[in-house]
Amino acid sequence: MFRRVAIIGGGAAAATLLSELLERKPPLPLHLDWYTGGGMSARGVAYSSRSDRHLLNVRAASMGMFAGRPRGFLDFVQRDDPTIAGTDFLPRHRYGDYLEAEVARALQQGKTHGHDVNIIPFAVDALVPEREGATVIHGEESHQVDAAVLALGVLMPQPLPGVSAGALASGRYVVDPWRLLAAAAEMQPPRKVVLIGLGLTAVDVLLELSAQWPQAEFIAVSRHGLSPEAHLRAAAAPADDSAELVEAMHDAPEIRHWVRLLREAIAQEGKEWRTVVDSLRPHVPGLWADLPLEQRARFMRHARWAWERIRHRMPPQVGAAITVLEQTGRLQRQRGRVQSVDAVGDTLQLGLRHAGAARTLSADLVIQTVGMDTDVRRTSHRLIRQLLTNAHIAADPLGLGVKADANGRLQHDGQHWPHLFAIGSLLRGTLWESTAMPEIRQQARHLADRLLGA
Repeated sequence: MFRRVAIIGGGAAAATLLSELLERKPPLPLHLDWYTGGGMSARGVAYSSRSDRHLLNVRAASMGMFAGRPRGFLDFVQRDDPTIAGTDFLPRHRYGDYLEAEVARALQQGKTHGHDVNIIPFAVDALVPEREGATVIHGEESHQVDAAVLALGVLMPQPLPGVSAGALASGRYVVDPWRLLAAAAEMQPPRKVVLIGLGLTAVDVLLELSAQWPQAEFIAVSRHGLSPEAHLRAAAAPADDSAELVEAMHDAPEIRHWVRLLREAIAQEGKEWRTVVDSLRPHVPGLWADLPLEQRARFMRHARWAWERIRHRMPPQVGAAITVLEQTGRLQRQRGRVQSVDAVGDTLQLGLRHAGAARTLSADLVIQTVGMDTDVRRTSHRLIRQLLTNAHIAADPLGLGVKADANGRLQHDGQHWPHLFAIGSLLRGTLWESTAMPEIRQQARHLADRLLGA
């Protein structure tokens, strides 16, 4: 087993792995260095919002932190309110409360088991993988560990190509929407706001800003002009495990065949498309592994947008709120690709192109809401830049995190480090489905097994 382990990252994935390790009682106690990077440990970006408008996109009964206790979150919230149902979509800040409570409990459990946990509220500046472990460096200090785990979550977003330096300098182009939401109440409300992107991040921004800025009008621009689909109000269990569909997809690892097979499965009598999509969830990593790089690139170009909007769905009440914004004229959806954003006087001017035609759009404020950023090739993250520069890790060629095997071991020069792992969104290039709690808790369980049984 690895006795001294560094967990790098302060969000939900790091907290889940830490708790999995501290729950165990191995033959020898562990020494865990948890580099939280400051901020709110355990919550990360995803669960730091305090707004009741920001809801989980998964029902309460499926959001447990541990693979062995999938109802853990539901049990937690029902202690305060027994009327909460497992089918409810709850505010994300309640999940942050749950994560913090579970980490506190795990730390106490770890003391009982004799584990030594060192919580370090700093970011790691550099990491040097070695044959028998790794050296972790922050500031003037360095520590030798037997294994290190990158649990960094989603990377800080970078400006889209075509955004001018003048637009960025104006302060009217917002790259990080979460910082804006935290300060929105103190701002002078703009009249016309353009959002670039129309996924779940855009939905969160629209819900919050439309309430805080009641006079503002919003335009959401995306390639297809479609918002995420909504969950059914009542939970619907898959009619079967889709074994035949999954087998057919394994036999035909091409995107065009998969689209045809999905359409045929959904068209079958009595099938609800949501249940068909949900039944594929545990099989996605294996199906993704079947796809050659060329087919993965084709998926990213032509099918990713469609998959994202049916796979990552809104709670029904959120979908209803977005519909009201449209019906009252406060939200317009437009199709187009953003080619440029420039500062022109006191406004920003966007250059758009759709179906071969170019047009312009003006706004008082432009917010980038294209969703999670996992492209390590463009990131400003200090540790990731150091690891890439020194060829300790390799970037996924499609911008989906880092190269790794299915166990999370990071790759360099075509080989895998035996002591350097990743968990969560950095593994999207390997697993595709690697950002939601049901997948992360499985990764944490398997990685804890590996770390303790190596």
